[in-house]
Amino acid sequence: MAILQEVKQLGQQIWLDNLSRSLVRSGTLAKLQQSGVSGVTSNPAIFRQALAGDALYTAEIAQLKQQPLSAKARYETLAVADVQAACDVFAAQFAAEGNSGLVSLECDPALSHDTEGTIAEARRLWNLIGRPNAMIKIPATDAGLAALPVLVADGININLTLLFSRAQTVRAYQAYQQGLAQRTGQVAPQLVASFFISRIDTALDPQLPPHLQGKTALALAQAAYRDWQQFFGQPSDAVPTARLLWASTGVKNPAYPDTLYVDNLIAPHTVNTLPDAVLQAFTDHGRAADALSRPAAPAQPILDEVAALGIDLDALAAKLQQDGLAQFEQAFAQMLAPLAD
Repeated sequence: MAILQEVKQLGQQIWLDNLSRSLVRSGTLAKLQQSGVSGVTSNPAIFRQALAGDALYTAEIAQLKQQPLSAKARYETLAVADVQAACDVFAAQFAAEGNSGLVSLECDPALSHDTEGTIAEARRLWNLIGRPNAMIKIPATDAGLAALPVLVADGININLTLLFSRAQTVRAYQAYQQGLAQRTGQVAPQLVASFFISRIDTALDPQLPPHLQGKTALALAQAAYRDWQQFFGQPSDAVPTARLLWASTGVKNPAYPDTLYVDNLIAPHTVNTLPDAVLQAFTDHGRAADALSRPAAPAQPILDEVAALGIDLDALAAKLQQDGLAQFEQAFAQMLAPLAD
């Protein structure tokens, strides 16, 4: 996996978009960390798959069902233990580098439109995990963005998820800075703004002529990265505490290269979180080169062509966020069902 070290030299971190008990206890996660994987993301769908397919949970689930706990409390017992174990795998890396070795756990999707509920849940999960390299995932809804400054002021690392537009992302930066303003002289918590990629092309491609298909998401990502550069400046020796994270980077269209959303999204001070299959493909035949600092083709002409077709990218972003929330709520409910009495 030498290519992961090459990517790291270019200033990007590769994280794994997966977490399970077997992954940690088998030593696989530790081996991935040694090879260059620099963090972990999870979501309700990932935990649903883990609980359904990993035999290491069976005995503990049976024990938890003997206790007078809610299904959500049982899930949290399992998930928090996994996140703690993953955090411990990356603890030395986090201690040495400060902005890598982070592991994300998502708030209950049912709180996506509840600011106070999100704040309380994020604080509670942060304290339960009790690891400085944990990250709490909250959605970039209006309620989530209102919660963000409060949680940043608390010193909680945040993964702000389900971002699909430049406007949403800039709002995230503004909310983050509001929180930082209340932490003068204190260590700044980490923020990753998770910009979802493949879902944009999946939604748009049927509406586009062939020469634009598979290009809108990358153009938006390039523009979003330029916005980040303008908002935070060009850090030199300083390590930025707010970064873009590219999420949903597995291609949905089999006609596209399987590393399309990895090869073309490498840039300094960014993160790309990869599902297992994409990580395997990238380490096998990916390309490590800075693709966004000096892009081969500018993004704006592509975005202009899309706009000329009457497509409102901000409206699309709002719909994709709503769809993503619904998917996560469904996955969360499906995950809890077998944990109920």
